[in-house]
Amino acid sequence: MFLHITDAKYVEDYKVEVSFDNGQIGIADLSCVLKGPIFEPLKDRSQFSAFMVDRELETIVWPNGQI
Repeated sequence: MFLHITDAKYVEDYKVEVSFDNGQIGIADLSCVLKGPIFEPLKDRSQFSAFMVDRELETIVWPNGQI
């Protein structure tokens, strides 16, 4: 069974509080996955914190297209 994100909130640095469709809530530190040129813009915390939950994909996405 795959977990799907239903809500997400910026915490600090590169941390996101995520709520899943099974009712669990956790904090994900995404600092270790921001590698490579495609993720370079997200190292700017103001851009990183601009994520949203894509209701169709059921995950977080950023305005610049990163998933």
